[in-house]
Amino acid sequence: MDVRLRLLSDSGLGMGNFLDRVRSVHPASESPFLWACRSGGKAAEAEPLSLQKLTGIRDAYASWYHESGVGKGDPVGVYLDEGIGYFLHYLALSALGAVPALINGRMEPGIAAAYMARIGSVGVVADSDRLARLDASGGLPARMRFRAEPEQLPRSRTEGALPAVFPYPHADADPVMLCHTSGTTGIPKAATFGHRQFFLGKRDRLVEFPQADENRMLTALPQAHSAGISYLMTATLLGLPTLVVADPSGDAVREAAREFSPTVVVAFPQTYVELATTDLADTGLDRVHTWINTGDSAHEAHIRALVRHGRRPDGSGFRPGSRFIDGLGSSEMGMALFRKVSDPESGDYGRCVGTPIDVVEEVAVLDDDGRELPPEQPGRLGVRTPTVTPGYWNDSELTARSSFAGYWLTGDVVYRDHDGRVFHLDRVPDVVHTASGPVYSLPLEEALLGCPGIDDCSVFAVPDPISGYSAPAATVRLSAGVPEPDDLTGFVNDALAVRGLTPLAAAVAARSGEDFPLGPTGKVLKRRLRERFAGLLARDAEGSAS
Repeated sequence: MDVRLRLLSDSGLGMGNFLDRVRSVHPASESPFLWACRSGGKAAEAEPLSLQKLTGIRDAYASWYHESGVGKGDPVGVYLDEGIGYFLHYLALSALGAVPALINGRMEPGIAAAYMARIGSVGVVADSDRLARLDASGGLPARMRFRAEPEQLPRSRTEGALPAVFPYPHADADPVMLCHTSGTTGIPKAATFGHRQFFLGKRDRLVEFPQADENRMLTALPQAHSAGISYLMTATLLGLPTLVVADPSGDAVREAAREFSPTVVVAFPQTYVELATTDLADTGLDRVHTWINTGDSAHEAHIRALVRHGRRPDGSGFRPGSRFIDGLGSSEMGMALFRKVSDPESGDYGRCVGTPIDVVEEVAVLDDDGRELPPEQPGRLGVRTPTVTPGYWNDSELTARSSFAGYWLTGDVVYRDHDGRVFHLDRVPDVVHTASGPVYSLPLEEALLGCPGIDDCSVFAVPDPISGYSAPAATVRLSAGVPEPDDLTGFVNDALAVRGLTPLAAAVAARSGEDFPLGPTGKVLKRRLRERFAGLLARDAEGSAS
């Protein structure tokens, strides 16, 4: 706790210097606290990393980057297999005052190349296969200083030079990283993260996060995402024993948990979908007291399934069940700004994402013209908070369009109740604009997930040839071994009718990845669903006519 208090009182602590600041006060910098799984590797084979080893790798990488011409303000693309590599390159590049541009390894190479061209990347580090596909796309900037494979960078420093001033002393507004958005509505955008801005709201973890001597964290977050870097920063500051898995799938997390026995798990929703729909008995997850979700908010059915497992501290002992901390956030928000805690006794769901955390200065629900709406009326979510991104890299016009009267427009449709709780209804591009008015997809998905035999689902808009507007449709993933109902649409509409919700015009069972497309971070790509099933109702109408 002494280390935590000393760091808490360090007013200069931020995202660009946390490694050196914690090393200066930690009494055991040579003791491992991170264990990094390699792609395809097992938890038992994970590489142990201490503060001392992290610093050595950082300095070696930084020396290589420095000798390759990388300096202050230079964006550098990092495009790898999932895992600890992103964190290591983040530490090295930020220590030079450069700007690591972390790119999810699942992003299509052509899109990744176009993204790097847009941000003006001066170089890229990627494995040989990804480099070949980047080159084949023809989209990389022509004047890149280097295109390197991770193995070309030394993990220990021998003769390489470093800048005269090293590590770089970040000012509050200095950029430390670029992270792309999910790309669910189009080409990903490059959100900028600053030394002070990105750390705001996370300082409280020095006090609130579980003690290192009694806890173990497993992170299945995509490490190219700002959330992945944020939680590894937290583990570094706290010395919290943490396993970094390179595969966020439910199967991989279960296998890793058998070896590691975590008490805290942090992941994106898709990992929890896969965990919630499988047997968790004898998986090493029986000691979990807290599941942390960030990014999109999770679904009630999956939360309820998870909190039945694990154990919670209760006085001098434990009681059955765990808690699920659900956070609604985005790359642009800097972190999850809304928080809701659920446990086996909870009953307040209904797409409630809770209340804003302390760092949020003001929340508003706005209509399309920017007027604030009263409680119970849905509108666009606006937030005022110092954690919001300084803007999109190389796109000042988009940055200007993304705020109104000081509110950052998150792209979410929500409403507030009279107690100030926020309920998440949809993303703005995903609202189904029917002849009778807007239909919000997320409440419909909650109802469908309550149907027996449905593991996951996605509601999206399709053209309605009769009205000329759109109509809601759904693709559903059935549980293994569950036969498709003869009338799937009627089956799910019965569940919607019980809740008084708008019926679907059609429902289809997902039989391939194209029927349930996921983006690099595991989010369903509703844009692709709208394209794939654009003629769904027209086909149904033709079939009825014949």
